Parts: sequence; structure tokens; C-alpha cells
Amino acid sequence: MVYALLHNIRSLHNVGSIFRTSDGAGIRKLYLCGETGYPPRAEIAKTALGADGSVPWEYWMDSVECVAKLKKEGVRIVGLELTPTSVDYRAFVAKGPVCLVVGNEVGGLPPELVALCDECVQIPMAGIKESLNVSVAFGIAAYALANPK
Repeated sequence: MVYALLHNIRSLHNVGSIFRTSDGAGIRKLYLCGETGYPPRAEIAKTALGADGSVPWEYWMDSVECVAKLKKEGVRIVGLELTPTSVDYRAFVAKGPVCLVVGNEVGGLPPELVALCDECVQIPMAGIKESLNVSVAFGIAAYALANPK
């Protein structure tokens, strides 16, 4: 069982794309937090193509409070973030319910959220850039977590 938390995702098109990917990957619920936009918004609907109505979601002002609630329910928190201890997403094994946490398009996850993660995963990069667009990175990680080998 995989959930996802979006922290301060500013682009409503990215949010819509994540809704659509969540529908395809079988994400159980999206937690839209902080500055992340939420339905109903035309910009979200444009890229979600109806998934904003098929994927359950909740809005939380405070990501830290949302993570605390999930942890209390026994959900492992997995940040998608480059840290000194991040593991390759392909090596991560999802055991039990997990919540994939993705951060802001520019700043990623803030230190206080990284500190709450049980583990962090990363997507190896071959070029000069350190990261992918958040909706693309989400898609790669979401499918890997929701459909383990």
C-alpha cells in the first residue's frame, strides 16, 4: 500500500500530472501539503484528465503534522531526496505501507521533513543536472514503490 505526500509543489500542472500518475500506479491517497495546490483548479484538471476525481486526496497545511499522523498509523515515510544516506530507488524494498514524500520543484524537501523520513531514495542522474522535474521523478519512484519486483 503506497501513499504520497506532496510538499509545497507550486506548479498546478505538476500536481495534475502527479494525480494522473498516481491513478496509473495505484497510489492509495495523495496528501497535498503546504503551498501545494488542490482541486478544483482548471490547471490541475488539464493534466490530471479526470484523475483528480479518481484518486483520493486530503489537504494539510502542515506537512510535519501530516507525516506525524501517518507514522502514528504505522506508515513508513520515504523521502525522494538526495541526501548522504539516500539509496538508489531500485534497491529500495517497500515493506508494509509506505508514503512517498516529494518536495518543492526548486528546494526539494526541507531538512525538518528529511529528518522525519524513515529512509530516503534517489534517482541516479547521468548528466550534469542533480534532479528531474518533480512530476517525472514522482512517476519513476511511485511505480517502483507501488509495483515491487
